Amino acid sequence: MGPSMLPDLDQIETAARNVYAAMPPTPQYCWPLLCQRLGCEVWVKHENHTPVGAFKLRGGLAYFASLAHQEAPPGVLSATRGNHGQSVALAARRHGLAARIVVPFGNSVEKNAAMRALGAELIEHGDDFQQAREYAARLAGELGWHLVPSFHPLLVAGVASYALELLRAVGDLATVYVPIGLGSGICGVVAVRDALRLPTEVVGVVSAHARAYAASFADRELREAPVTTVLADGMACRTPQPEALEVIWRGVDRIVEVTDDEIAAAMCSLFTATHNVAEGAGAAALAAAMQEKSRLSGRRIALILSGGNVDREPFARVLGGRRVVDG
Repeated sequence: MGPSMLPDLDQIETAARNVYAAMPPTPQYCWPLLCQRLGCEVWVKHENHTPVGAFKLRGGLAYFASLAHQEAPPGVLSATRGNHGQSVALAARRHGLAARIVVPFGNSVEKNAAMRALGAELIEHGDDFQQAREYAARLAGELGWHLVPSFHPLLVAGVASYALELLRAVGDLATVYVPIGLGSGICGVVAVRDALRLPTEVVGVVSAHARAYAASFADRELREAPVTTVLADGMACRTPQPEALEVIWRGVDRIVEVTDDEIAAAMCSLFTATHNVAEGAGAAALAAAMQEKSRLSGRRIALILSGGNVDREPFARVLGGRRVVDG
């Protein structure tokens, strides 16, 4: 997906209608304690309020609405660290399709349970998302099932609906901070910003322990990087998506790297200021804004709280001020 392949406003609005057939728009709130903390006007887009607790559902709903116009496959397969898998599982169930989801070993226990509760069969394979993704592709070929990709123009159009809600609801936004996993979310924000012809700067956020997109952005060339984050599984990307990189190179102002410790502090701040639960990737935007506090004075900014699907035990450790992993 080159920059010219981004969904236009009509495509995003069509995707949004498919999204709203299954869920309402999510809120965006200006939280006084966050404004006080950052010294600026802070709006939070609450994608933790979708029926699967994360923004990914929007993409799945748009993708399956299109798939419904084709001959029904025997089933669908995909790979995930959790939120994309819940999206696929819920959308597949709405369309009466069997779903198998490949997750890496050691994946979130509670995200796995949520996918099973939505009717998906889980398959554990590989040590990271990339290995799970490659296995899902092989298995889909062997079974003749439809492989739901982790990045696709229809997914981008679907998740762009949250950016459309935000940018239409809150005017004169100077900056939007967006976490980057594989890139559909930030591509959706760029698409809406450009479609509405707004001057808003889009800032990507990655884990300092999963630097593939940051390195690729700096070098203007695709770079892989090892993943060692223990808290931000939603940003645990080893291999960037080439189509997403093209959009990011053209449409993103900068990328901020945040550590697990900074993410933990942001998770605590979000809970204290808003009493919302944020997973690691969901708190990353606030972590980046806290890092850049000195440049935000008096501005109006938005943070994408992309999801709230964090397991109870690590979240309790974070709130208690303890290390997520000992050592």
